Amino acid sequence: MALTPGDFTFLSNYVKNSTAIVLTPDKDYLVESRLNPVAWRLGASSISDLVSKLRANPSPTSEIGMMVSEAMTTNETYFFRDVKPFDVLRNELLPQAMERRGSDRSLNIWSGACSSGQEAYSIAMTIKEHFPSLSTWRVRIIGTDISRAMVERTKEGIFSQIEINRGLPAPLLVKYFSKVGSEWKIKGELTSMVDASVMNLAGNWPILPRMDIVFMRNVLIYFDLPTKRAILEKVVRVMAPNASLLLGGSETTMNVTNEFDRVTVGASFYYRIKGGGASSVAPSVGSTPTFRGTPVAPRAGLR
Repeated sequence: MALTPGDFTFLSNYVKNSTAIVLTPDKDYLVESRLNPVAWRLGASSISDLVSKLRANPSPTSEIGMMVSEAMTTNETYFFRDVKPFDVLRNELLPQAMERRGSDRSLNIWSGACSSGQEAYSIAMTIKEHFPSLSTWRVRIIGTDISRAMVERTKEGIFSQIEINRGLPAPLLVKYFSKVGSEWKIKGELTSMVDASVMNLAGNWPILPRMDIVFMRNVLIYFDLPTKRAILEKVVRVMAPNASLLLGGSETTMNVTNEFDRVTVGASFYYRIKGGGASSVAPSVGSTPTFRGTPVAPRAGLR
């Protein structure tokens, strides 16, 4: 049964409030296709029945609430996506960060909206392949995503053959993966570098360490302008001095926030906080911190 206008309005408002994702009326087909499996898993006879159950129990932390919200998130990702950002990481950002952090020999890299982990593990492979000296450093790659299922997949590091075929060079497959049945499992030397946890970019943030490099690619496009601005303002607060931010190819800080300068590198680009500084505070805590390492202390009242 197709969504009624009233059910779509309720769902779009619910998803906006729980995830900040904006669902326009032309996305009704997408909502139906993604919620049909949820309805089946929960024993609902139709999407309308599912919506009725959600109306009766609308808490975003309920099982049905979390399943609906997660179903509406987009988990499109693949290894070394778009290539150029990883060239910038290898040729510009990592050497710069190593020079800045040479005294304490530690690096923090954040993969925001990490989905099933391909971006985080692409970062890890770039480090392993091109920066052997970092093996003696404390390198933390923090992956966060709103989806519990995607976070668990990131932790497991198991990928299908189709996922392997999307962007992963054969030499890296041989070097860093082991065959497990019909799937491939990434080796422990890489999973030990990645710390994955559930996090809603549009909600309260846990305490995060100061980030030297931030990947927040292809996620801001799903939010309205006020939400984009709020997220980027919080990103600024967790970035170390002269840290770098990578967005998706169709994303920009222009007309969203004045906190960043755009740095062009060949056919690619990244962003750096204006003046090279960083805020003296981190976002306030919305949950118990789960990230390894020394966190930044929050200041009460910031969101």
